[in-house]
Amino acid sequence: MLSQYVEELEQDPFEVEEFIERLCWRTNNEIGSDQFDPDLLYETFVETIKDMKILQERQQRKCDKLEEALKEEQGIFVKAIDKFVAKHQVSVDYFHQLDEKINSVAGKVIHLGEQLENVNIPRSRAVEAQLLLNHMTEFLTPGPIVNDIYSDKTKLYEAADIIQKLFQISQDLPAQRFANAKKKIEAKYDDIEMRLIEEFATAQKMENIERMKELSDILSQFKGYTQVIDVYIEQSQATTYGGRDVFEGIVPLCHKHYKIIQQVFSAPDKVISKFILNIYQLKINQFVQTKLDDRKDEHKYLKTLSELYSRTLKLSAELQEFFKGSDDDLLQKLTANIFDRHLATYIEVECRTLDGRCQAELKRFYENKNHQKKQIERFQELRRDMQALIGARANINIAQIEDYGGETFLSEELAINLLQQSTLAFERCCLLSKEPDLPRHILKLADILLRNLLHEHCDYALDLGLQAIPIAECKSVPQIYFMDVAQKCNAIVHLLEKTYSASVTPNVVGTPQYGDCIQKKRSYLETVENKIETGLERTLNAIFGWVKNYLQSEQRKSDFKPDTDVDTVASSACLSVVQYLNPLIGLFQKTVDGENLVAVLTEFGIRYHRVVFEHLQQFQYNTAGAMCAICDVNEYRKSARVLQSPIVTQLFDVLHALCNLLLVKHENLQEVCGGETLNYLDKSVVMNFIQLRSDYKTIKISNSLKGISDQRMV
Repeated sequence: MLSQYVEELEQDPFEVEEFIERLCWRTNNEIGSDQFDPDLLYETFVETIKDMKILQERQQRKCDKLEEALKEEQGIFVKAIDKFVAKHQVSVDYFHQLDEKINSVAGKVIHLGEQLENVNIPRSRAVEAQLLLNHMTEFLTPGPIVNDIYSDKTKLYEAADIIQKLFQISQDLPAQRFANAKKKIEAKYDDIEMRLIEEFATAQKMENIERMKELSDILSQFKGYTQVIDVYIEQSQATTYGGRDVFEGIVPLCHKHYKIIQQVFSAPDKVISKFILNIYQLKINQFVQTKLDDRKDEHKYLKTLSELYSRTLKLSAELQEFFKGSDDDLLQKLTANIFDRHLATYIEVECRTLDGRCQAELKRFYENKNHQKKQIERFQELRRDMQALIGARANINIAQIEDYGGETFLSEELAINLLQQSTLAFERCCLLSKEPDLPRHILKLADILLRNLLHEHCDYALDLGLQAIPIAECKSVPQIYFMDVAQKCNAIVHLLEKTYSASVTPNVVGTPQYGDCIQKKRSYLETVENKIETGLERTLNAIFGWVKNYLQSEQRKSDFKPDTDVDTVASSACLSVVQYLNPLIGLFQKTVDGENLVAVLTEFGIRYHRVVFEHLQQFQYNTAGAMCAICDVNEYRKSARVLQSPIVTQLFDVLHALCNLLLVKHENLQEVCGGETLNYLDKSVVMNFIQLRSDYKTIKISNSLKGISDQRMV
């Protein structure tokens, strides 16, 4: 059993609960799974505990033996480590002694080297001088140079070193005595220099960076070193980059070659500057001039100019990283040199193009309307009004009023097109104009926009709309088209204001041109506003002139003084007028907005009240007629309430109260006149209404009017 317990206890991990469960299970199996004997289970636990104690004692004895063995081994290893530490210390001492000897020997070697160098340098210089003198002798000897060193390709570097030194020496020789030798040296110098440059070009084609670096270092001592840079730039830019679009490949090309330039040349910043300079002066300049040579279509020319200039500025910004600390404005100067010729005449072309496109848009618009633009005469409106007035008085048709079937000759789509064209022009102007010239140029373009949009389009449409307004004395129902003209004109003005706020004002604010800009726009807008105001005035005159004539001709006296009792309903004349005016009120509310709407509706209501008030004073009223008049006023008042004007509402309320004077018993007149509504009115107005009663002569004899008459006298 003890061995079994050992196996179970050595399990990893050891679970106490599982161990007890297995012990219980084995005990129950011995007596049968269906029976339970607690005494047996108790005895099993007691025996197991005893076995566990015996097992613990055995394990404890094993641990004690192992600990004793461990202590013995530990003592042995400690002694061994002490021996190794002593040996290590001896080795360290030997190392320090050796290091001191090495330093002593090294000092002596350095001293010996310096002594040898002092002896060798003069000797080396003497050998070098002798070698140069031998080579110089060859150049001083008449005849061609036969030394193989100058023709052997494997000795090109050595020949370059010799000829470069000979060339420097020859510069100090007297010209008369050594003329031939100097010519030979210069010829051989140029020949070797050219061979070195050719070798450099070959190495570049093979992308041999190390050989390019060696040749560059050698050629840096020659007078034609700049030719090496030119060769490198020429070969690097010989292949096309970016395809048809030269801009696309420039930045990657510069980054690629800058890495090579840094490895090959001793002054990489100067080389990359020249590299980029060559791109601007040759590649970009040629590309730009080719694109801009065709100026037949000036609009296309301006788009191309703007695009190329914008892309060049973007390219300059991306390449600015290669110009750190020096030539910061080089790219700006290069860009200016490319585009100066075009920018000098830009604004004239832009103004001409914008004006031409605006004129073309206007012409196309009127052609689509089958309309030939007319010249508006100065006194044409006055003549039309005079002819129409005479015709109305004489009942003949002298002046024919042309209303074009309600056509407004205004188009928001056309206005948007003109504004879009102008916005593009403003954007190009901001890009292509110099900063001091920008406000003046913006002002020129803004003037073109104002002239074409407001004067040529809106003003003209307003003039036609004014001519189409019926005269105030018209007999037929007037057709009101001017409100549509005013609505579209206001919409166009709002679009113009947005464009001004976004593209014009920010570019002129704070400059001397700002005042001129605001004044010109105000001048054009005042003209438009004055014509709209005139049109609204004439429209109201036409509306209420017809209402007045219609009521005079259609309102029967019997409506307000019937011989028999009739149904108390509004008269047909009143209903016709209300039916005519209600849609017009909706039209005004639809076409006018803001404070202008309040003012127009108020004026509409005041004229409405005046016409009705004056009309009602032309009749006499009996009781049934007074009821009909009150019904009419109720209809008018209900119609006027839509105007939402407190003044107009009050006027019609007073009119309704005055009409009540036609109906109340004469005994109650004084009480009604003293009411809150009529008390503040002039008593002459009240008396004039009372006089319209059919029984006025009868009640005049009584004392019913005495109080009112006395107040009137006061």
